[in-house]
Parts: sequence; C-alpha cells; structure tokens
Amino acid sequence: MTDRDRRVAVAEEAARAGARVAYDRFRSDVPVEYKGEDDVVTEADRAAQRTVIDAVRESFPDDAIVGEEEDERKRVPEGGPTWVIDPIDGTHNYVRGIRTWATAVAAVVDGEPVAAATVCPALGDVYTADGDGAYRNGDPIAVSDVADPRRAAVDPTTWWDFDSRDEYARACEAIVTRFADMRRFGAAQVVLPMVAAGGLEGAISNLRVDPWDSVGGVFIVRQAGGRVTDLDGDRWRHDSAGLVASNGALHDEVLSAAREIDPVQGSEFTRGSER
Repeated sequence: MTDRDRRVAVAEEAARAGARVAYDRFRSDVPVEYKGEDDVVTEADRAAQRTVIDAVRESFPDDAIVGEEEDERKRVPEGGPTWVIDPIDGTHNYVRGIRTWATAVAAVVDGEPVAAATVCPALGDVYTADGDGAYRNGDPIAVSDVADPRRAAVDPTTWWDFDSRDEYARACEAIVTRFADMRRFGAAQVVLPMVAAGGLEGAISNLRVDPWDSVGGVFIVRQAGGRVTDLDGDRWRHDSAGLVASNGALHDEVLSAAREIDPVQGSEFTRGSER
C-alpha cells in the first residue's frame, strides 16, 4: 500500500469514526454554546473531533492537524502532510435536528489534498475521493452535464454575518435571476459533494472559506470532473478569496453570479461559516 493509499483509507476510517460519535448524540439534549454571535458548538463537535484525531494519530502520529474546534491549527501549512477536520459541518442543522450535516476529513500534502471523506450519517451517504475519482457509497460519481442555466440549481453555500446580510441578499438575487432554482443546505461539506454527484450545478461564496468547511469538498468536486476557482477565476486554494464550484459546463455563469455578491477588498477577508 502506498502512502497515498494509506491516507485515503485513514481519511474514510477517521471520518466514519467521528460521524458515529456525532450521530450517537444527534437529536439528544446536547447543550449548545456560542463561539460568536451566531456560531454554535456542542460537546458532540469536540468529542467527534477528538475521535477523528485519535484515528489519524494511530497511523500518522507526526502529521499536522487543522481542526475547527479547540486548539488545533487553523491554517493549512504549505509544506508537509496535514489533516483537515470538520467534526460536524452544519452544526446549526445538527442542533435543530435537521439531517443535513457531516463529518469531513481531508488529507493534504504540501498544500494540496490527496484524499477526502465526507460522512453524512443521518442521510446515509459517504462521499470519498482519491487519486482516481470520487465516489458516493462506493459508487463512482460525476458532476452533471447541465449546460443551460435555466435547468440549473445553485447554492449560496456559506453564511454571511448579520452585518453582511446585504451580501447574502445579493447572492440570492444573483442566483435566482440566472438559474432555474436556488438551494441552501447550511453545510458546505455536504453541498460540495452534492455538486460532485450532480445534484447541484454550482455553489458560490465571496468569502474566504475556512479550510475545514472547504478543502475536502473541493477535492471531491474536482475528482468528479467539476471545477473550483476563486473570484478571479483562478484555481481555488485553501487560502483563496471566494469559492466558486461548478459542474464546469456552467462555470462562467456561476462565477459571474459570485462576482455580483460583493468584491472583496484588501488583504484580509471575512471568513465564511455554516449555520
């Protein structure tokens, strides 16, 4: 087994382990804490992240870890192997008893993902990606072939803070005036695999999206034949401003919608989150 094969296997194993911990507490009386005005966390998030880290450490004890909760790194280093973890993406859905949430794990080497696993236990879906392709429940998936905007559905995938609701409104307007429909699921690491599997034609944000909300899902989209860029149309990276994912055939239209939200100015950008 190659190093990459091991990382592919561990990403799925760790994501499944973390998802089991989170699912065991789903729709139970889990206390909710606020990390910010509208950013929630639960003990289920922390427990699931610890479980994922333990699973990773068994095989890769010296690798860097980027995680949403507690004191883990918050940025992906440019060099060396790294694991990017979101124990529960879509925590607002989780605490409301809505099934659209996931545990996501990505393996990154020198800043580029090489494996990803997104486990959605309440939906019964497991998305994975390796060097050969992307899969849902073990079966190969591919982006849709829709090339007509009037047949497309697009998701404004991140949540804008209360003082940026004008941007959220513009994102919605940009989508509904261009495409057949808009969907918003509140969990980027579920939305991006939906694009990969052909359930959506695109997902947009003008924000700098945190790596745990994006890296794994972006890799799954690309391995399914889709395209992901920043707001300039350049290849998306973990530190890019804006995230524009599409089936490729509609990328110019999806990118145009993202650019209408609001140009991001300066060297620091507001980070997107899920709720």
